[in-house]
Amino acid sequence: MSESDRLSPERLRTLFLFEELSEEQLGWLAERGRTEQRPAGEAVYEEGEAATCFFVLLGGAIALSRVLHGDDVEVSRTDQRGVYAGATRSYLGDRVEQRYAHTLRAVTDAEFFVLPAEEFAYAVRTWFPMALHLLEGLFFGSRAANAIVNERERLLALASLSAGLTHELNNPAAAAVRATAALRERVTGMRHKLAMIADGRLDGSELHRLVELQDDAVRRAGEADALPALAAADAEDAVGDWLEEHGVAGGWELAPTLVSAGIGVPWLDAAATTVGADNIVPTVRWLAYTVDTELLMGEIDDAVTRISGLVGAAQQYAQLDRAPQQTVDVHTLLDATLTMLQAKIPAGVRVVREYDRELPPVSAYGAELNQVWTNLIVNAFDAMPDGGTLTLRTWRAEDRLFVEVADTGTGIPDAIRPRIFEPFFTTKPVGEGTGLGLDISYRIVVNKHRGDIRVTSEPGDTRFTVCLPIGPPEEA
Repeated sequence: MSESDRLSPERLRTLFLFEELSEEQLGWLAERGRTEQRPAGEAVYEEGEAATCFFVLLGGAIALSRVLHGDDVEVSRTDQRGVYAGATRSYLGDRVEQRYAHTLRAVTDAEFFVLPAEEFAYAVRTWFPMALHLLEGLFFGSRAANAIVNERERLLALASLSAGLTHELNNPAAAAVRATAALRERVTGMRHKLAMIADGRLDGSELHRLVELQDDAVRRAGEADALPALAAADAEDAVGDWLEEHGVAGGWELAPTLVSAGIGVPWLDAAATTVGADNIVPTVRWLAYTVDTELLMGEIDDAVTRISGLVGAAQQYAQLDRAPQQTVDVHTLLDATLTMLQAKIPAGVRVVREYDRELPPVSAYGAELNQVWTNLIVNAFDAMPDGGTLTLRTWRAEDRLFVEVADTGTGIPDAIRPRIFEPFFTTKPVGEGTGLGLDISYRIVVNKHRGDIRVTSEPGDTRFTVCLPIGPPEEA
């Protein structure tokens, strides 16, 4: 190794990692380490390769990335002199597989101080024996604890969303089942009444006019608007009286159905003229069955449409069958999140949407952004247990897009506001929060999307503002 490849002890001391070392230790590092230059865009090392070196940044900018589900996801980017990466776990020896956990890439032309992994491990074990034991305990203990907490966090989030989704699906599904059972009864009744009408008492022309009446009744049912309660009651009384006068037993049961379809006394008079007095009873009941059937099919259609919408919202929320990074509409993501959280909205909380519909789509990781919206909205709900207003607001400023989640809850005290994005910090009672929600949200927005997340709060007005670049995250 030439002298030009070495770093002097004096330059090593300017790095924050080595500034407290002795002259002897600095000389030892200078003798065993070397400098390397890497051009912009080149991978310094690849994830999964054997971890053979410890790297310290001397100049330039670098990015760390990981392969997740087949996609290269950037997790960190910096130009801070002295940051380090590579064989950082070599001091643990063969108790941990010694492979690079990330890919390190030079964003600009970069220079590194490089120390072989075995030399770095020797220095840590020899120079800091007490610290070594602390690091070992911290590493293995934190890894086990984080695995349990993160798994529990995911399971709780999944259980909460699944419970909300099944609750929302249950109502339209039950409505469809009830309407289907009633529809079966009405169709059976229609067949019987049709047999009575068509037993020879009506000729072909009268049957033709009867079918026209049926078509008209169906059309009216599809176009009818709901009447005010008082007007509907008066119309039902009039229709019920007409049915009783014409010998239709139980007319009070048929009147609400006929009125809801826009059928009144004038229409019934026209129907009686068409079929004659002798056939009015089976005809009216047959037409009532027709109208009821049409209304029931409308209920089934509404229920199935609602189910389809919920399934679509769940797919949008989870970003199923979509690439991790894609062009997304933040309004679609926000609405899908609200749909998934419908069952968690406290009584008395009003949701207000103030969307700038002129916003362009953004290149982002949709599923991760939905996790951010979920954390912020659920926290807002928790701050308003007795009711209030949740406002979702969007706008654009130059090449940035802003999403604001505001609530009228109790607010965040000034003393704890600087700590709310710290991992494991929570103000909820023991067992009710892990303190990871806002930390995860911060890392998704800042580290992954190259954006920003800010908070302002006073009693009655707390606002979390997420700032996202409109261009691709890697170009931000």
